[in-house]
Amino acid sequence: MSFNNGSMTKVILALFVAGSMLGGCSQEEVIASRSAEAIFEIAMEKYNNEDFQEAYEEFRVLTLQYPGSALSDDAQFLMGDCKFAREEFILAAYEYEVVIRTMPTSEFVPNARYKMALCHFESARPFYLDQESTRKAMDGFQAFIEYHPTDARVPEAEVKINELNMRLAQKEYESGLIYMKMDYYRAAGVSFDHVLAKYHDTPYAESAYFKKGEVLFYRRRYTEAGEILKGFLERYPSSVHREDALSLVKQIEDHSAESLPAAEKVTQSGGIEG
Repeated sequence: MSFNNGSMTKVILALFVAGSMLGGCSQEEVIASRSAEAIFEIAMEKYNNEDFQEAYEEFRVLTLQYPGSALSDDAQFLMGDCKFAREEFILAAYEYEVVIRTMPTSEFVPNARYKMALCHFESARPFYLDQESTRKAMDGFQAFIEYHPTDARVPEAEVKINELNMRLAQKEYESGLIYMKMDYYRAAGVSFDHVLAKYHDTPYAESAYFKKGEVLFYRRRYTEAGEILKGFLERYPSSVHREDALSLVKQIEDHSAESLPAAEKVTQSGGIEG
């Protein structure tokens, strides 16, 4: 039998397709032969041996091939743990979020919610840099407390919220100091006001209170500055800023006395009004 070029090409293509189909079927049979339990056992072995990336891949196979399995939520949560162990916190947070979003009745939801907040906590940057992760961590821990108020980790979450709150307060306060150094007193006042309004329960509130009065003094808004500084001295009589506050109050009073008309000065000094 003779073949022309066209016929030979068709035969080769047919053999290639047939081989691919046979190979594909064989591969599918191999994959299908692995039960969810078998995949999970292999994944856990790798996980316990701290082969976290390989364990992650096995857990991922299980969630893709057996999404309805009783082990699928275990595998999904452990995918997050694998990424967390590798300090890939953003990826870990995503895997935990999948548990919360797609498996709301799973027993792993409380753990996933706490660990997701912990991922953002670990990703938080120093106070002088962007604080998006800090805010996400605070929201995450607050959500954890609201959804799981009886969980044993609630006190830990509250401690972390306080720590994160302190970091945000420091960032706002330090921003005010920077504005003051640049003589941007109005902007500095806004920062100190923000500290007093939102972070009044942090140690930065005391200094922000004093700085607010100082900023008003530099802006020559003496009446307001005096009121703020006197209020500060009443609230914080033992403050490290006490002497500076007293000095500013005296300067304000001296300035006010110098600004009075002559007749009023005589009256205030006890003389006869002319």
